[in-house]
Amino acid sequence: MKGISKTGTLALPLQRFFCEHLINQKSVSSATVASYRDTFRLFLRYLQQVHRKSPAALDLSDFTAPNVLAFLDHLEKERHNKARSRNTRLSALRTFAGYLLAFDAVDQTPQLQSVLAIPRKRWERPLVGFLSEAEIQAVLHAPPATCWTGRRNRLLFQLLYNTGARVSEIAHLRVADVTQDQCHTIRFIGKGRKQRILPIAKSTRRLLQAWLKENDLKPEQPLLPNRFGHPLSRSGVAHQLQVAVTMATPGCPSLGKRKISPHQVRHTTALHMLQRGVRLEVIALWLGHEKLDTTHHYLEADLAMKEKALASLHLPKAKNPRFQPPDELLDFLEQL
Repeated sequence: MKGISKTGTLALPLQRFFCEHLINQKSVSSATVASYRDTFRLFLRYLQQVHRKSPAALDLSDFTAPNVLAFLDHLEKERHNKARSRNTRLSALRTFAGYLLAFDAVDQTPQLQSVLAIPRKRWERPLVGFLSEAEIQAVLHAPPATCWTGRRNRLLFQLLYNTGARVSEIAHLRVADVTQDQCHTIRFIGKGRKQRILPIAKSTRRLLQAWLKENDLKPEQPLLPNRFGHPLSRSGVAHQLQVAVTMATPGCPSLGKRKISPHQVRHTTALHMLQRGVRLEVIALWLGHEKLDTTHHYLEADLAMKEKALASLHLPKAKNPRFQPPDELLDFLEQL
């Protein structure tokens, strides 16, 4: 990696933070490095604009709580970031402050502790959106099986629903991830490079085997390529899904003009598993959730299960109390 010369006192610790701490010592994923990188690009450019100093000339004295708070305010007001995006940027900056406090800048302890004390902003979590059984079946069968793109999209949506995988996990699938045992299981590498292996349903397996036979793909090739042979992008998957929703709407009017995202298909898988009696712990493992709290949101979204729970309650029968005339002494005291 190219070094930095003629720098202020911020540049070299920041370079060590990325190269030594994150990559070499913690061995974080490339996605984490990219997220932190983007945060510091935005932060350094903001400081450059406000303080008229080049990023390479910034000092540790510029990494203060007031500057971080002003940057977060800039993200919300000028870049129209929501609270979740703001919190993601803050997490990266706080991680850097913790690194400096532990390894690189003990002389700035009060300044760095002030950065670490900046709270995450609370945000309103919307209810999970999902599709009914009829709606998801309409979407799965919408792509035409008469063309290459339609057959690919049928397999794509079937895999999304069968596995409940994140769109990034589906987009990065290689042929080797499904052929290790004759297409009976599929291997994903999720957040934090955690691997999980899921079974493939028979209907999905038939589509998968036909797809592999038709395209003669090699193990290292993308399983679901675009027309140029490259992996589908997240936006590409979202676009193809919305096209399928539009095509399915005439036969399933409840889809209407809804904007269905790939993540809602993931929610749909979880909700349907929950409705069939699958335990939350199993659903969490299936989806690759690190914390069970994340899976609990599906319970909040399922109104039918709430109604069923209400019906199972044995409420006490209300009794009409007998009328009793008011006591004359108590009536006197009430009117004092």
